[in-house]
Amino acid sequence: MPHADLAGVRLWYRDSGGAGAGVVFLHAGFGHSEFFEAFQLPAFAAAGYRAIAYDRRGYGRSQSVSEEGDPVAAADDLHALVNHLKLGPFHLVATAAGGIVAVDYALTHVKQLRSLVIANSIMGVQDAEYLELGRRLRPPEFEQLPHSFRELGPEYRAANPQGVTHWIEIERRTRHDVRPTRGQAPRKRITFASLAGIDVPALLLTGDADLYSPPTAMRLCAAHLPNARFESLPAVGHSAFWEQPEAFNRLVLDFIASVA
Repeated sequence: MPHADLAGVRLWYRDSGGAGAGVVFLHAGFGHSEFFEAFQLPAFAAAGYRAIAYDRRGYGRSQSVSEEGDPVAAADDLHALVNHLKLGPFHLVATAAGGIVAVDYALTHVKQLRSLVIANSIMGVQDAEYLELGRRLRPPEFEQLPHSFRELGPEYRAANPQGVTHWIEIERRTRHDVRPTRGQAPRKRITFASLAGIDVPALLLTGDADLYSPPTAMRLCAAHLPNARFESLPAVGHSAFWEQPEAFNRLVLDFIASVA
């Protein structure tokens, strides 16, 4: 699969091609775009969409070539890739930390979007009451738990040990040995007030067993988006796209078909 040589970065991406509307997937903070390769990319391509997933700067097979860290926002990298691929208006589907990038992109380039799907994400909201909610949900001890415990729901971990092992394998082999010295902070400050400016059709979804972004938290975010609907999948943790891919795909495909 190709790399896109962009400003300060070589982004690895997978593109199904085709004449359908583009659907771009943004991965979480653990792992990279390989998580979408088995369940999402084939299903969305089969449904007639041009399905695209890429490794964000500092993840997987993408390499930063900047000597000054990564001052460029991840949303800027996404926009550069969209231009490189000559996409028209597209559907953006993001999970977990990718959802923060998606919100930042929508705040900057909302007219580029046909729709916005954000799954299992804290969304980067900086309002004091929302940050306090996050501290109640995720005390300091939370960060000491294994990644797979935080990211995957208990029902999935109990019922699908092979899937858990596969998730861990992908997550481990896609970390860079040397992380960028500077993270990619959002271009915009994300607040409840700023969410009100994103009038593109939006679907927010999570799992009932999500430790990061349970239904109460994501409903709160959805309530501040002017054109959003909310869904929650039962017994699903922080990785709905992986734990229940058929249900996830059905929800997203039905949604984007309704706004196409």
